[in-house]
Amino acid sequence: MSYKAIYAYAWDLAEAGIETAEREFLELGVDTVTIAGSYHAGKFLRPHGKTGKVYFPDDGTVYFEADRSLYGAIKPVQNGPLGGRDVLRELVERDTLGVNVWLVMLHNTRLGMSHPDAVVRNAFGDPYFYNLCPSSSEARAYAVGLARDVTQNYPVRGISVESPGFAPYAHGYHHEFALMKTNVWLDNMLGLCFCGHCEAAAQKRGIDARRLKAKVVADIDGYLASDVDYPDDMAAAFWTADVATNGDLAAYLAMRREVVTSLVAEIRAAARPDAEVAVIPSVARPTGAAWYEGTDLAALAESPGIIEACFYEPSAARVQADLLDIRRRMNGKGKLRGILRPSHPDIAARGEFLAAVDALREGGVDELAFYNWGHLRPANLGWIAEALRSGR
Repeated sequence: MSYKAIYAYAWDLAEAGIETAEREFLELGVDTVTIAGSYHAGKFLRPHGKTGKVYFPDDGTVYFEADRSLYGAIKPVQNGPLGGRDVLRELVERDTLGVNVWLVMLHNTRLGMSHPDAVVRNAFGDPYFYNLCPSSSEARAYAVGLARDVTQNYPVRGISVESPGFAPYAHGYHHEFALMKTNVWLDNMLGLCFCGHCEAAAQKRGIDARRLKAKVVADIDGYLASDVDYPDDMAAAFWTADVATNGDLAAYLAMRREVVTSLVAEIRAAARPDAEVAVIPSVARPTGAAWYEGTDLAALAESPGIIEACFYEPSAARVQADLLDIRRRMNGKGKLRGILRPSHPDIAARGEFLAAVDALREGGVDELAFYNWGHLRPANLGWIAEALRSGR
C-alpha cells in the first residue's frame, strides 16, 4: 500500500464530520490520514474552522480510548474537549482510508509535571517538564505502552513516532524568555540531561558523568557571568570543538543515541507485528541535526526501517540538499518518507512547492505526507491535489 498521507487532528475531524473530511481527503488524492493520537498543547489558527478559528488543544492527552493496564506508573490522560468521542475508532471502522497514528511520545508537559522524577534535568538539576527523559524506565514504559495500545487495539496501518528522544533546550514554552542573546553553544550545553537515569546509564558505560556535569556547570557559569555574547558562527564552532576534544562529552552524546535507539527498538517490538512503525527524527533543521536529540538515522534506518523526515525548508533546493544528506546517513538502508508543509513558514509559493515534490520524487521518495489539514488554507490544500494529480 502506498503512503500519500494528510496529517490531521481529531478535533478538526470531529467538527467537520468524518464523512465530510474523508471526502476532502480523497479529493486531495491521498490514501491515508495520519491522525494525532497523543498530542501536546498549542494555540492553533484554523482557516476552515466552523465553530471557531483559534484552538487550544488539551495538553498532553491522547485521542483514543486508552487501555491503562498496558502502561506502568505513567499512564495516558484522555482528552477532555471531545467528550469521550473516539474519532480514531470511527475512522478505522469506516475503512475509507488507511489510518496511521501520529504519536508524540516523550514531549508531554502534563505528564512531566505529574512525574518530575522522570523528566530531563540540566547540569544544574533544573527540571524540563516538557520532556520525559528517554533514560527513565517509567518514561520508556509509557512510550512503549502507547505503541502497543494503539496498534493492538485499533486496526491501524501503522504509527509515526515523534519525540522519542531528548528535546533541545529551545522549545517554545509558554513565554520562554531571556534578557540575553542565546546561541547554539549555550543552548546545547543547557540541553544536556544529567538526571539520575542518564547519569546511571553513563556510569554503566564507563563514562564519568559527574566529571562532565561539573565541567558543563563551570562552562555555563563562566559564560553567564561574562558580558560576552558569542556570535552565531563562533558559537557553532565552539560547540563542534567541544564535541571533538572533550572525550566525556563525545561519549555522553553517543550514550544518548544508544538510549533512544534502544527505546525505538522496544517500541517496534511492542507494536503489532504487521503495523508499520516510522520515526519522525526531529523537527530540527536540517534533519541531520537530529543527532543531538539522540536520533541515529543510520541505526533507525535498519530498525524500525522507516524514517519519516520533515523537509521543512523554504525552497526546493534546500529540500534536495536535505534529502542528499539524509540518504547518505541512512547508508542505503530502510525506507525514507517525506513530510512537506505547503505553506508559510516553509514553501509559500505554489511553483516552489511543486518543485519540492518533484525533488523528493526524483530522489526516490515516493511516500509523502502533508502537514496539516487543520492548519492549511484551501488554496494551499489545492497545491497538494495538484501535485498528486500530476503524478508528482
